[in-house]
Amino acid sequence: MSRIAARFAELKARHRAGFVPFVTAGDPDFETSLAILKALPGAGADVIELGMPFSDPMADGPAVQASSLRALKAGANMNRTLDLVREFRKSDGKTPVVLMGYYNPIHIRGAEHFAREAAAAGVDGLLVVDLPPEEDAVLREPAQALGLDVIRLVTPTTHDARLIRVLAGASGYLYYVSITGVTGTKSFAEDAVTAALARIRKASALPVAVGFGIKTPSQAAQIARIADAAVVGSAIVNVIADHQSDGKDKIVTAVVEFCRSLADSIHAPSGVKVGA
Repeated sequence: MSRIAARFAELKARHRAGFVPFVTAGDPDFETSLAILKALPGAGADVIELGMPFSDPMADGPAVQASSLRALKAGANMNRTLDLVREFRKSDGKTPVVLMGYYNPIHIRGAEHFAREAAAAGVDGLLVVDLPPEEDAVLREPAQALGLDVIRLVTPTTHDARLIRVLAGASGYLYYVSITGVTGTKSFAEDAVTAALARIRKASALPVAVGFGIKTPSQAAQIARIADAAVVGSAIVNVIADHQSDGKDKIVTAVVEFCRSLADSIHAPSGVKVGA
């Protein structure tokens, strides 16, 4: 069983939703980023989404765009991103890590070569937001052959016929985008997300994580009542931005405290999913 499957099975057995923090690799620098990554499981992270820095993150709002630029300015690249995962795996062999980002840096490297490197580094899944199902065989086939899950996005505009195509070849979990637009710019409508998840669950048994509109512990708790996991990204990278001049220890402390507040809300008994 993969680390992702094992973690969601564990969460299901405990009748609770998962907390999935997103941070950008190398933000604000390699050493601080590594310290944050190592601290996330202790702060309650069930799965970690690690952003691959890219100069043109078109699906992301200002907060995540800025995190990519900070990382790139500090020398981040794909080699260093994989180095982060390798270092993380020296002390944590259980927490799933999903690389999230855009296809251009993967294409430059070569999809098969990248998949081999990612698997060897200890990556568990890939979420490539600008590689649609019709075109992702170039990465999906070598990745899944190496045991890497390919996470697919479902959005509010995904109609039933499109959903069937999105689900074909998906693995690990599904990422439901709770809003139309880019990350960190709007808040979700709970009724709309509830209806969307009910439709998705009729078509797939994969766990469903919800992200793009969760900014506070109370919003995270709302999602935890209806989804299998809550993904928080922009709000976390904003904490890094707010403390970027304070030094590594203070940055890590601030991120850990915020993530723990999110995780506590998601893991609290009141956050148990409806029907769990």
